[in-house]
Amino acid sequence: MLPNISKLQHTNSGQFLLIAGPCAIEGKEIAMEIATTLVELSNEFKIPLVFKGSYKKANRTKKDSFTGIGDEKALNILAEIGQQFNIPVVTDIHTEKEAALAANYVDVLQIPAFLCRQTDLLTAAAETGKVVNIKKGQFMGPSGMKFALEKVQSIQPNGAMLTERGTTFGYQDLVVDFRGIPEMQTFGSPVILDCTHSLQQPNQGSGVTGGKPALIETIVKAGIAVGVDGLFIETHPRPSEAKSDGANMLPLSKFRNILNKATKIRNSIK
Repeated sequence: MLPNISKLQHTNSGQFLLIAGPCAIEGKEIAMEIATTLVELSNEFKIPLVFKGSYKKANRTKKDSFTGIGDEKALNILAEIGQQFNIPVVTDIHTEKEAALAANYVDVLQIPAFLCRQTDLLTAAAETGKVVNIKKGQFMGPSGMKFALEKVQSIQPNGAMLTERGTTFGYQDLVVDFRGIPEMQTFGSPVILDCTHSLQQPNQGSGVTGGKPALIETIVKAGIAVGVDGLFIETHPRPSEAKSDGANMLPLSKFRNILNKATKIRNSIK
């Protein structure tokens, strides 16, 4: 089951939805480099692609952490990618005002995990008419996400997705409970698996989030085998140089190998 997103390609291929891109929009050149590779892979494997990039990073640990290159500048880059490649794009929002602003540039609005219970934010996102991707809070059980979903479905019956991104395990780790994926699928909307944020190691003493990117392939394979509707993967040509969440991003050069394996698993269980 795929959401009804404008410009979404390869919708009849039987493959999973892919939401992918950098954590944050750092500049036009690098965003275009990532988008070019992802579109090529999307066409090669016939995978429906939504390009992802945060135009603004509001939930930073340290005061001096990177938050963005400027709202309008980053949003214009996202819009240009969508137009140039004829693909949908998604970005995070944090307030009702941001929902109205970002909706002018992107096709999907994403609710960060920390904000998944914020009724006014969910309502504002749904009222834009855009598809809304709600990330499951690290503090939430799968059953509780039904009520977050209902807030959007009350305005847009078929305009929402849920994304599993791991559950808090102690102070500095996350785990993925794969039982939650089929449970959330019973709520009537697509369920996406965030294969990079679910490997974060937050709350590090350095003030910079850690991660376990070597396990991205493991999470991808397990999610596809369980029957998830889509994958969310953040990527960067040089994760060590990324200005946000580099510790748990997939190197762009490794993306093809992972998609090759994921599509084979998908084909084997269809």
